[in-house]
Formats: sequence, structure tokens, C-alpha cells
Amino acid sequence: MDITSHLYDINLNDFESKVLEASHKHPILVDFWAEWCSPCIFIAPVLVNVIEEYDGAVALAKIEVDEGENMKLAGQYQVRGFPTIILFEKGKEVARFSSARSQSYIEEFIETNSTLL
Repeated sequence: MDITSHLYDINLNDFESKVLEASHKHPILVDFWAEWCSPCIFIAPVLVNVIEEYDGAVALAKIEVDEGENMKLAGQYQVRGFPTIILFEKGKEVARFSSARSQSYIEEFIETNSTLL
């Protein structure tokens, strides 16, 4: 499967269309991350594996908090540490977790919190 349509980088300018509006169709995980953050680097391939497992049913939007005005989004969602992963559905945050986690943890997190799957 080509997951590129379900895995993309976002910024402050396209957050509304690529996350809030798109989350009415399917769940979207938003990864608030930073290049200097070791746990962020660790979890990145795990998140990709999760998206592959869901075969298009869940998308992953990655936002690098140190680029441009992206830190405003981190502030808006009261992100205190990195990585922070927030699950969006129907235009709203439904759940979140911080720090690097295992693939099984992330899959259970999605299954427990998603109403669109």
C-alpha cells in the first residue's frame, strides 16, 4: 500500500483543512514533534507502521513545532512535551498521549478512543 496520502506534514496554515476538516471522514493522529527530540525520532517509524496497519482508515499528520509559526498550534493545544500525539475526530481532539510508545500501545489507543473505525 502507498501510505503517502495518509501520512503528511502539516503546518499552521493547513491545519484546519488537513486535520480538523479531514477528521470528519476518518481519525487523524497529529504528531507534535521536534527535530532535537530523541523520543520523537524513536516513535516516528512506529507511527508509520501503525498507519500502514490501518490501511488508510487512519491518517498521520506530522507537525514540526520549531518550524515557522507551528509553535502556536502547540500552544493552542497546550502541548507541554514532545512528542505529543493527539487523536482528532469530527473536528475535535478526542484523546492524547505523550512520549514514545510501542506499536501495540498506539493501536490500542486508537481502538479505545476512535468512534469512526
